[in-house]
Amino acid sequence: MQHTAVHEATITDLPGVERRFLEVLDETIHEDIERGDYHGANIIVARHGEVALRGSYGLAEAATGRSTRPDDVYRILSMSKGFTNALVFRALSEGKLMLSTRVVDLIPEFFGVEPFRAARKDRINLAHLLTHRAGMPATPNPGVGPEGFAVLADVIAALGGVDVVHEPGTNLNYSAAINHALIGEMARRAYGADSFRDLMEEKVFAPIGMTDTRFGMPARLQERAVPLKVIEANDSWLKPEDIECLNDVIDRPDAEMPWVGAVSTIDDVFAFTEMLRNKGRTADGEQLIGESVLDFATTNQTGEQINDLYGMVANARRWDLPPGNMGLGLALAGTGTHARFFGPFVSPRTFGSYGAGSSLLWVDPVSDLSFCFLSSGVMDEGDNVARFQKLSTIAASAVVPES
Repeated sequence: MQHTAVHEATITDLPGVERRFLEVLDETIHEDIERGDYHGANIIVARHGEVALRGSYGLAEAATGRSTRPDDVYRILSMSKGFTNALVFRALSEGKLMLSTRVVDLIPEFFGVEPFRAARKDRINLAHLLTHRAGMPATPNPGVGPEGFAVLADVIAALGGVDVVHEPGTNLNYSAAINHALIGEMARRAYGADSFRDLMEEKVFAPIGMTDTRFGMPARLQERAVPLKVIEANDSWLKPEDIECLNDVIDRPDAEMPWVGAVSTIDDVFAFTEMLRNKGRTADGEQLIGESVLDFATTNQTGEQINDLYGMVANARRWDLPPGNMGLGLALAGTGTHARFFGPFVSPRTFGSYGAGSSLLWVDPVSDLSFCFLSSGVMDEGDNVARFQKLSTIAASAVVPES
């Protein structure tokens, strides 16, 4: 059966949104895919919660020629961390956790069995983990290889034997896996839940109405699943097999990886983004996260510190070194002319989450613009930053200032 790549977009005329730039954004995505930059995408751009652009483009699965559909289910990689962050923000709002809560307060086995190898582990707290300054190794393998990723309990057991490599609080290095594995387990134990996966459903996904979002791939969503397939890498710090192996790992029935294991749709990601835009309140009116907690979480907590990982990406491209601009688990736009996912033309406190080479959500609290993008075909991370800087800039250009 032959399939044809789609290019289906709806642009809605809204006050305060310049249609011409949405048309440019639509055509740019189409041109990107035609050029082979990535295989396909779903996008929603909205202002004040009203959708201005909704589009489906290209192929969900290049190998079979399956066209992108609006209800496609994506393995969203590190955007999963954003969902885990929301659980922690709720726990902070409800007094279940504090930023000063140490990992060993809830996970005593993290200290390990060898005191001479456990230096500094007893000082790592939740704030260190959320701001990517815990000092743990910046590895995609959280103490075990991919064959052991799926079961969170096994990962936590393995982390007892992983050493701290930097003084907690001193080094900003994006943690691909370890920090959010610990964060997810801390939240699970703080709530006394049997599983992290079910806790996320109860405390985050169900209240927001994210009906097609889970940690792990439910059998009912398998037919709509978009496979992780890496585009030819240029200077990526991850090998294709580091990412493509997650297709099988995420699909395991016991999978619950707080750092990389969620699956979702563009509509569910938009619902999540709207909860953040509405200062922690769901569409049904429930205040899921305290406004004061979310305000703090979207304030720069890392000053001018450089994020070592994205500094490496910038060095490879001969770009200016970017400040980390981390809130509590959320990336912030900040100021300056350096390359970044959100582009330089949003407000400095624009915040969001992203997944390696593939996904991005952000909210500009000044213009009240929200941007959600899920794509098939995992790009090299330098290419990904450049892609999203371009698309975010066009979206930001569509904002008409209101008097």
